[in-house]
Amino acid sequence: MILHVNPINPQQRLLRVAVERLRDGDLIAFPTDTVYGLGCSVMEKKAMERLYQLKRYDKGHPMALLFADFKSVAAYARMSTPAYKIMRHLLPGPYTFILEATREVPKLMLSRQKTVGIRVPDNLVAQELVREMHTPIMTTSAELDDHGLLLNAEDIEAAIGRQLGCVVDGGVLPDERSTIVDLSGDEPVLLRAGKGPFEM
Repeated sequence: MILHVNPINPQQRLLRVAVERLRDGDLIAFPTDTVYGLGCSVMEKKAMERLYQLKRYDKGHPMALLFADFKSVAAYARMSTPAYKIMRHLLPGPYTFILEATREVPKLMLSRQKTVGIRVPDNLVAQELVREMHTPIMTTSAELDDHGLLLNAEDIEAAIGRQLGCVVDGGVLPDERSTIVDLSGDEPVLLRAGKGPFEM
């Protein structure tokens, strides 16, 4: 099922449909400020396991938590003062920041280093979805071994629609990945250059 949401003024009734799917334990696809994301509620362990299966990831493989705003991050990740300043300056934006996880992060998605990826996208639809959920969304890119990177709602629906509660249409998105920066140590480490500029 494709939900055609206005990217500038998202219809709340359509967002609520997507949120209900998440709360029911479904996976959804949605637009971000980079590529389409696949996501599920962090309150639904079975949904999280299905997302790992869909991506063919082992447990503990890095996924990110998606937040509506920067102030919500503190409950799920520990930030040093330098990390806080970097994130406050760059978010919302096309970045994934790696931070030390708190106990609020589901064990299923913890790396061996007990870190977690943090995303606060500069995309109103994604922000409103999380805001309506009142909890972060566990997310990963809509890129699959069998299909490659899926850049529009129709391709996502055709490829994996049966495994999703819905696809939130955000138009055709460019193949631009988030910039990944590890802020869990003493110094920032650029793990992947992407859409967001980052200077050490």
